[in-house]
Amino acid sequence: MSTASSTTCVIGDIHGCHTALIHLLGKVCHRADTLVFLGDYVDRGPDSKAVVSTILSLSTRHPRLVPLMGNHDFLFYQYLTGGDSSLFLQVGGEQTLASYGLSASATQEEKLRRVPADHLAFFRSLPLFWEDRHAVYVHAGLQPGRHLSQQTAQWCLWARDSFLASACDLGKPVVFGHTVFAEPYWAADKIGIDTGAVYGGRLTALLLPEREVISVPGDAVVPAATVYGS
Repeated sequence: MSTASSTTCVIGDIHGCHTALIHLLGKVCHRADTLVFLGDYVDRGPDSKAVVSTILSLSTRHPRLVPLMGNHDFLFYQYLTGGDSSLFLQVGGEQTLASYGLSASATQEEKLRRVPADHLAFFRSLPLFWEDRHAVYVHAGLQPGRHLSQQTAQWCLWARDSFLASACDLGKPVVFGHTVFAEPYWAADKIGIDTGAVYGGRLTALLLPEREVISVPGDAVVPAATVYGS
């Protein structure tokens, strides 16, 4: 748990936007006692592999780094471990594979040869949520009326309208990504910070408890019309 004077920096959905990530980290790393990433490191953007490598490198230098799982990270891990790949390929997976030097038809042996072991371990180890004294952090949302210990992957990774329409009485806000907003979404019980980095928007960080927002231009590669997809 964070101390009363500590600052937590939360970073929204990156989606392979490595240039934007490096730019944003340069603005916030020195100010944060804890860095929380809300997931979706991969898919659609130009360099998913570099995003993961940067976060892994940062984890060796920053005192507390908490990367959470996003639905795209789940789909990529499922693909890497021999699960169904159809949805992964439909929602930007081919760009992720290209960053690792893979094709959609890669064999399991090729996957394991091309994807570094520490990257595979990274995706395997990602938690669904985290909390400190400032907030609860999750990729997509939480099921109302359920204790954190009973939250499911379906809600944490995929929730959208049902979560936004619900009330979260946790005594602290829920900070989430997944649902794209033109500007950060502010409510008494929720703060959404996916501002569409890969869709021509921005990559956003939120500093708590200050509630200061810092954002940088994303690496726009996907038409904005696809924003509200998976």
